This record gives sequence, C-alpha cells and structure tokens, in this order.
Amino acid sequence: MNEAGFPLLSLIILLPLLGAIAAGATGNIKLAKKIAVAIAGLELILTLIVVLLFNVTNGSNFQLVEHHAWIPSLNIEFLVGIDGISVLFLPMSALLTLMAIIASWNSVQHLHRFHFALLLALEGVTIGVFSALDTVLFFLFWELTLPPIFFLIGLWGIGPKRRSAAMKYTLFMLFGGIPLLFAIILLAFNHAVAVDGAIPQDLSFSLPVLLETKLPDKLQAIVFLLLLSGFAVKAPLIPFHTWLPTAAMEGPTQLTALLIGLKLGVYGILRFTMPLAPSAAVGYSWVLGILGAITLVYGALIALQQTNLRRLLAYASVSHVGLVIIGIASLNIQGIQGAIFQLFNFTLIASSLMLVAGFIQHRLGSTEAIHLGGLAKVMPRLTSFYFLFALASIGVPGTSGFPAELLLIIGALTAHPGLGITALAGAVLSAAYMLSFTRRAFFGPVTQAAVKQAQDLRPRELALLCLPALLILMFGFFPNSVLKTNQKAAEAWLSRLLDQSVSVSNECGLICNALSL
Repeated sequence: MNEAGFPLLSLIILLPLLGAIAAGATGNIKLAKKIAVAIAGLELILTLIVVLLFNVTNGSNFQLVEHHAWIPSLNIEFLVGIDGISVLFLPMSALLTLMAIIASWNSVQHLHRFHFALLLALEGVTIGVFSALDTVLFFLFWELTLPPIFFLIGLWGIGPKRRSAAMKYTLFMLFGGIPLLFAIILLAFNHAVAVDGAIPQDLSFSLPVLLETKLPDKLQAIVFLLLLSGFAVKAPLIPFHTWLPTAAMEGPTQLTALLIGLKLGVYGILRFTMPLAPSAAVGYSWVLGILGAITLVYGALIALQQTNLRRLLAYASVSHVGLVIIGIASLNIQGIQGAIFQLFNFTLIASSLMLVAGFIQHRLGSTEAIHLGGLAKVMPRLTSFYFLFALASIGVPGTSGFPAELLLIIGALTAHPGLGITALAGAVLSAAYMLSFTRRAFFGPVTQAAVKQAQDLRPRELALLCLPALLILMFGFFPNSVLKTNQKAAEAWLSRLLDQSVSVSNECGLICNALSL
C-alpha cells in the first residue's frame, strides 16, 4: 500500500458533506443552488486530480492510502485508498452528481435547499463506498446511502406512490445489509482464529489484511453466499430487482439516473465477494454465470414489452447488470475488463438516457409512448442526444458501449459457449427494445398537442448532455485510455482467484493420494 502524503481522499469524502450542510443552512434558494454546483464542480476537479496522481503501472496496489484509528478496541479503522478497479468510479460519481444537480435546477418546486443538500450528501457517502478499505467503514458508507435516497424518492418523486416506493427501496436495502454484516463479522472472527489470537483484540476488518488471511473452504462458501446475496439486492439481480422499476416510475428522474448509473452492488461483488472467498468464487462461478444469464434475458424480455421509457430503461439496466455478472463469472481478463468498462458505461450511457427521459417528462408530463410520437420533428437536439446514447447502449461501434460489450462477449465465449450465446442474445434483444421504442416515440407523425408545443433542449441542458456524449465517443475510439487504468488490477484480481483455486485443487489431490495409499 502506498500511503498518501496529503489526505486527498478524506477531503473528497468530506467536501460534499460540508457542502450539504452549507446548502441546507443558507436561507437563499439561489445561493443554495450555486453552492451545490460549486461544490460538485470542485469535487469533480479533485477526483480528476486523484486520477492524475494514480500510478497505472502499480495499479494492482492500493494507493493514496489514509490510515487512522477509529474504534481501537475492535481494531476498526478509517482506512481509505484506491486501486485500478475503483479509481475511475470517483470522477464518474462526481460527474453524475453534477449532472443530476444541473438537471434538477428548475424541476424541483419545493424544499429546494434540502434537495440539493441530499444530493451532495449522497455524493460524499457514495465516494466513501468506492474508497473504503475497512469493511466496517464500507458498511457505514453503504448504509448511509439509504437516508438521502429515501427522502429524495419520497419528497420529490413524480409518481402517486412515491412514498411506498421510498419505503420499498429502503426495506430491500436493509434486508440486503443483514447478510453483509454477518459476512463482515465472520471474516473478522476468522482472522482472529487464523493468527491464534484473542477476540476482540485480534479482530481485523482491514480489506488488505483480510485478503491475506486464509479462509477455510466451508467458511468460504458461507461468506461468498452471504456477500453475494447482500450485493445482489443493490445490483440488482433477479429476483431482487423489483425495487428499481418502481423507483424509476415513482422517483425523480435525476435520482433514478444516479441509481442506474452507480452500480454499487456490482462493485461490491467485484471488490469484496470474489476476492475475499476466492476458491468459493471459482467453485460457484457457474451459479454466478447462470444468475447473470437469467437476469440478462429476463430483463431484456420484460424491457421489450414496455411502453414507458423510464420503465424500459430500468429493465434495460437490470439486463445489462446480468451481462456484467456474466463477464465476472467468466474468470478471464476479457470478461473482467469488460465488466469494469461496462460499469463505467452505466454512468455515461444509462444515466444520460434517464436524464433525457426526465427532460421529456418535465415537458410533456409523461414518457408513455402513446403520449409521444414525432419528437424528432419538434425536439431535434434532444433526439440527437437520445439517439447517440441509445446506440451506445446497444454497443454500436464508435461508442464506448462497443469495446465493453465486445470484451464481455469474448470473455463469455471463452469461458463457456452457452454463456457466450446468451450474451449475444442479450445484445440482439437490447437492440430490439431500444430501436422499437425509438421508432414509436421519436418518429412518425405528431399527434399530441403537447408534443407540438414542446420546447427543445435549453442551453443549460444542452451543455449538460454534451460532456457524456463527448466521453462516449472518445472512449469508443480510444478504449485503451480506460483499459490501461484497470489492467494491472484486473490481472491481479484474476490471478488471486485462479491461484487460490489451483491451491485448493492441489490440496484435494494430495489428500486423495494419501487416502489411496
């Protein structure tokens, strides 16, 4: 681990929280908006500095590490750091938060200061999730994402059942947190036993320490399943996905953009579930692959039946999560890098599509296909951005969606032909539901009076969508700018799993030989 000379990560975590207090405490709505934008913009700059300071050649090691005692009696620490897997999620979180703040500039009609304060608070704890290297600290940030989201859905939702949607989301996440906490405690107790120590003096919650602590095979299976079930709720994977379409229909679109753009659950599977229980991860990779395949196909088939753009994008997000899980289950470098790249794409593509849906909802009061039709004639600028994001979503060459999906499909085909065929089928279904809805909503005659009077993108909204559009094209033509950042970390991640699997196989072979003698 490379220690940080300056507490940059702590500053990045605390700055939005302090900004939230400042925005909420001010008595002027315009000043609160300016504070929110200024803090989010400064946060983006600071996260980009982190990327510049990150040493790509040493990407498998944790860098900019900060280490402070927190609860000494239990050996719980304030331990943060980044590696090649997590580093790019920091600027993506900051960018998406800035986009959400700008998108909600005029759409929020009440409690403006509280709204912008909650968005900033959510940004701070989300970056904490991506930076935490202590499992209890990670769990704290994980749970702290719940209050902002609960209030954002319940107070500023656009559906009649927004309060029940907020409660549904919260209950789902609390349910998912239970197995996570059990797994964290089991890992800490196992470390004390492994070093022949005492409890609680020799408990450890440090991720770097736990990665080097041997976990018995039986306990690995338990920890793997506990972590997987906890993170599957947030991902979401089938059958824990139902909260996302509900939130998409009832909650504010800028929050839904955050929920589908920042896949904390899938990140948790990558960061904790697989490397902390490596032999179980390899042994149960077929279960993970099947779960991903079911999620991919089911989400795509349901999306194919949707007539509402927001609900369609929610199920499309579920389907794409299934593709990412297939990539992780492939256990090869193409699959892992494709999975990380696709998580990166969620922030740029899926969230931008949801923000476009929000602009349509704000103008027309609906995103149902029957209330649309002919949008391209009256809103050409919005249609152009939507079309670019839709093409990126289905992986058209020249967009960032293409290298990510290509890596995932090749990784799946290499691992198992069945997974590869499923990934290809998912790509075809993705094109089917996106292009089908595009034809119905954006082309054809204008039949609704509200559509005829609709205003195209305003300058602020145009500028908002330009940045993700440019990044999608840039990373589509130059994907190595993303891939080289996580290559070393992905190789080390994969090597750890496969080495552990070989070690377990060798131990089993020795035992079998001894029994035969």
